[in-house]
Amino acid sequence: MNANDFPTTSSSTAEIHSYAELQQRIHDDLRVQHPEWVKSNGDCPTCDAYEQRLAELIGLFQSSERKLAAA
Repeated sequence: MNANDFPTTSSSTAEIHSYAELQQRIHDDLRVQHPEWVKSNGDCPTCDAYEQRLAELIGLFQSSERKLAAA
């Protein structure tokens, strides 16, 4: 599967300038790419779990970077 296999959204060609924009792009794109994950009420627990895990990984990376810079 490649990037051309997914429908494009209006945000897919826009540059990302902040973490908040990246988070929103991921939020939107997961729902477009996996509509089967979205419940009829609009909730998407799988999407939420992916978003939470990404935030955790970014936090770990930033923590590691700070430790290396302090050493």
